Amino acid sequence: MNDEQQLRYSRHLLLDEWSEGAQDRLLASHAIVIGAGGLGAPALMYLAAAGVGRLTVVDPDTVELSNLQRQVAHTTDGIGLPKVESAAQTLHRLNPEVTVHAVARAVDADWLSAHLGGADIVLDCTDRFATRQLINRHAWAAGVPLVSASALRWDGQISTFDPREPSSPCYACLFPPEPEPEETLCALMGVFAPLVGMMGVMQAGEAIRLLAGITGPHADPGTPPGAHRSLVGLLQMVDGRDGSWSRLRVSKQPGCPVCDPTRAPIPAHTRPPG
Repeated sequence: MNDEQQLRYSRHLLLDEWSEGAQDRLLASHAIVIGAGGLGAPALMYLAAAGVGRLTVVDPDTVELSNLQRQVAHTTDGIGLPKVESAAQTLHRLNPEVTVHAVARAVDADWLSAHLGGADIVLDCTDRFATRQLINRHAWAAGVPLVSASALRWDGQISTFDPREPSSPCYACLFPPEPEPEETLCALMGVFAPLVGMMGVMQAGEAIRLLAGITGPHADPGTPPGAHRSLVGLLQMVDGRDGSWSRLRVSKQPGCPVCDPTRAPIPAHTRPPG
């Protein structure tokens, strides 16, 4: 790191567990963030601020006035711009050292198959069940850890699914693909703005700790045992009405169509509706 980087990231470098090696790993890492809305916007800002060297952000939508209540990477001046372009402009102003690849499209099986294998982590910041299942299948097949969160009305949840850990469940273990639930969207049911920000920041925190080697199966040997752990095997939930948190332990499910090698998987080419 040069002197300017030493200063920019100094508050991380002051942490006992955070070595220059940890920051170097972050600078050399690549995160894919799928969704640049309520979850993706704050997640992207903290990933960029922390120095994740390369960010790929994928979203098909444009910025609308109704987004600005919670999607903090966008501004009134950005209304009408593709969300990925608006986010890229914000991230460049925040940390011009970070390379941002903006992809203005919806993900499908072909795109995920072609790109997830080149990433160190993927953040699912989408809001459709079928898309989350598709991302999970491809992240698991690529061996890439997935940090998934959601928020609706007053309730938020987050978990991490890491195929590098033999005991890790996948998203389909927690939420089986069939039967597909009735779709619920914040555009129809509403969402408490700070709650979405909390969940997106939590996603960024999970990703940063894993990428820096503070936790996870590739943690730096110098990190004190048990000092940090990811949300693998845990579903963390927050009630935005009073800010209370709770945790549910999640286990790998025998017969899971995604992560159980003894069962024929759901075809990876399956696409989400629409």
